[in-house]
Amino acid sequence: MFEGVGRQVDLGTAVSAAQEGDDAAFREVYRAIHPQLLQYVRTLVGPADAEDVASEAWLQIARDLPAFRGEGDAVRGWAARIARNRALDHLRACSRRPVAGAGIDVLLHMPARTDTAGEALDAVATDRALAAIASLPREQAEAVLLRVVMGLDSSSAAQVLGKRAGSVRMATHRGLRRLAELLEDDSRSAGVTFSTAKTL
Repeated sequence: MFEGVGRQVDLGTAVSAAQEGDDAAFREVYRAIHPQLLQYVRTLVGPADAEDVASEAWLQIARDLPAFRGEGDAVRGWAARIARNRALDHLRACSRRPVAGAGIDVLLHMPARTDTAGEALDAVATDRALAAIASLPREQAEAVLLRVVMGLDSSSAAQVLGKRAGSVRMATHRGLRRLAELLEDDSRSAGVTFSTAKTL
């Protein structure tokens, strides 16, 4: 049994145990990485396909984990690289096939996945943040996602993107500066809308 299960799990220890076939350790690796990985994938492929692409990435991660060589948090960069490759494969495949939509009747009878207000508010906030990041130039968006959302250092993010660490640092800096401008513009717009609504 994996001894490190708990709130603060040493990722390196969990990876080593998972490589030896410990299911509890693999669950800890998944819990530690999946939320950020899913946000990264959502920005690359959009919310509709993110779960499928992330699942494909986790299938490969699970299959290839015994061969992974690295220490500590290096597994985050390795997982991000796999997810990015799956996302790019998905985008290439989508560009080659025609889109066929389902009729509205099919959608009306589909059950909702969740209906809790808290999850809805979290999703709106997350969607806004990811939409703001997605509006950045691709190089900046990926750099911000890998550094801020995935928590990778410059070198690890550079390996995922196939760039130099200095380029990733610069793209992250520019992306964060642009995000700050976007947020400032949004808050100004909200203030203008509110004051206009009060005078009407």
